Amino acid sequence: MKVSDILRVKGHSLITVTPDETMSTAIQIMSEKDIGSLVVMEHGELAGMLTFREVVQTLAQNGGTIANVSVRKAMDDAPITCTSETEMDEVRRMMLNNHARYMPVMDNRMLMGVISFYDVAKAVVDSQNFENKMLKAYIRDWPEGSDKDQKEAPAL
Repeated sequence: MKVSDILRVKGHSLITVTPDETMSTAIQIMSEKDIGSLVVMEHGELAGMLTFREVVQTLAQNGGTIANVSVRKAMDDAPITCTSETEMDEVRRMMLNNHARYMPVMDNRMLMGVISFYDVAKAVVDSQNFENKMLKAYIRDWPEGSDKDQKEAPAL
């Protein structure tokens, strides 16, 4: 399974801010949209990511206030990224190794979407559920007498 499979289901809608927005504005957007991250774009290119982690760190550094702090001061300006063709096993490894809950998906220099750890976990569970259904259907439809190549267990 690839990242493109997640984006196909999830969609490509993006909510972005600029680095010059205030943290107050960014937090308001995150709250209204019920999202845990914002992509920070500058001049049409990825400049960084703002997640709950950066929001909490900024609050802690500023004594609980963020009124005039810019997104630029708080954002992660070097987020890890993947492409639409990245395999899910690699994405999981990257997210775990970097403690990343959100990952921008880039193809060439174009932002294609953002996937979250939730999206990855959901895709894995959905894939496993599909495989389980297929195996159960296969077992249920097992043809009679097709086990003749297997040795019968000796009677006790």
